[in-house]
Amino acid sequence: MRPRMWLLLAAQLAALHGNSVLQQTPAYIMVQTNQMVMLSCKAISSSTTRIYWLRQLHAPSSNSHHEILAFWDSSKGTIHSEGVEQKKITVFRDGSSFFLNLTRVKLEDSGTYFCMVIGSPTLIFGTGTQLSVVDILPTTAQTTKKSTPKKTVCRLPRPETRKGPLCSPITLSLLVAGILVLLVSLGVAIHLYCRQRRARLRFMKQFYK
Repeated sequence: MRPRMWLLLAAQLAALHGNSVLQQTPAYIMVQTNQMVMLSCKAISSSTTRIYWLRQLHAPSSNSHHEILAFWDSSKGTIHSEGVEQKKITVFRDGSSFFLNLTRVKLEDSGTYFCMVIGSPTLIFGTGTQLSVVDILPTTAQTTKKSTPKKTVCRLPRPETRKGPLCSPITLSLLVAGILVLLVSLGVAIHLYCRQRRARLRFMKQFYK
């Protein structure tokens, strides 16, 4: 079997079943373009002296391929593959964990990243980390808070301001009494006037006889 086919088959099995020797975190990550992302690969065996980082641009298939980006060597440090932008990719070790640091990621950097060690006699792959690079991160839809309807306060209409004096029972009584006095006075005046007129008429008749 050709090395490339063997590499593809091993990566497919690792993606499907994972591996207990190399544990990668996170399993999935989404970042925005021009940002930095760090992938972690923890080796169970502390005797690991060299670890490779590979990228698979598409889902495992007969047409997909793995690109070796760089590897870390205990004596040489980070070694980049040909054609890889060295300023963009950094590999380093911290204890039993190995890290792949990508800076200023682009859309074409999306894919599945695997760490790998060369065992005896097989290749051992990590569980894989799927990286998705987007221009705009999706936002979580916020739960729309239902606005509490304001209680409508029903206001009673204000009574119209009455003009003039208040009509109390005492006032009405005084008013009626005043009217009665005027009527009586008017009656008396009319009666006296009539009596005076009749008396004057009788006097005139006696004078002209």
